[in-house]
Amino acid sequence: MTEKFKFDDKGLIPAIIQDVESDEVLMLAYMNKESLEKTIETGKTNFWSRSRDKFWLKGETSGHYQFVKEIYYDCDYDTLLIKVDQKGVACHTGERSCFYRSLSEGKLELPDSAKIIKELAEVIRERKVNPKNGSYTSHLLKEGQDKIIQKIIEEAGELLIEAKNKHQERIVSEMADLWYHCLVLLTYHDIELSDLFKELTNRRRNRKKGEKAEHQNNSNHKDEKSESANHPIWWE
Repeated sequence: MTEKFKFDDKGLIPAIIQDVESDEVLMLAYMNKESLEKTIETGKTNFWSRSRDKFWLKGETSGHYQFVKEIYYDCDYDTLLIKVDQKGVACHTGERSCFYRSLSEGKLELPDSAKIIKELAEVIRERKVNPKNGSYTSHLLKEGQDKIIQKIIEEAGELLIEAKNKHQERIVSEMADLWYHCLVLLTYHDIELSDLFKELTNRRRNRKKGEKAEHQNNSNHKDEKSESANHPIWWE
């Protein structure tokens, strides 16, 4: 499987590590043939350290493992792009990504939206696994589904009121509250944020396929409703 790749004169190939959900570039490291095969075999990133001249399993000491979801390679077979589910942070400095500085702006202070959502989801899940005294999230999860649903209904109602009154700042605030409580509901049911992202991604990728199927269905069965019509096609 790895014979096609072009390793350099030291037997190494660069591997770009990217968050599978947000597409955030987390780090760049090097693999040799053995560490690449180990990565494929275990589903966790394994690298070759050029400075220490030894193998290293990402997260072995910190617990910040990278669970491999997809492995791509470029047109020249000399660079890897590995999409992972990052647990904790990727950088040894404590930053989530090794690429946290900019030549023009210094340290990036504002994380991208997908990163913020994922971090919030991780906090909510942590409060479920390890309840914390005084934590609203832990209290809400302990109260159960009915309480969570009640809060979602309340927040949705408040959002609609602010939208009706055209209060833009309040709309943003109430939408944030609604998203938070929806994330709590997902966590209550042990549904990963990646499941939601995957659903949205699949709908986007299947847009043309769905349109074609809908067209054929309308032509062949004009009196029947296509199954694809159950989901709106958002990317048109």
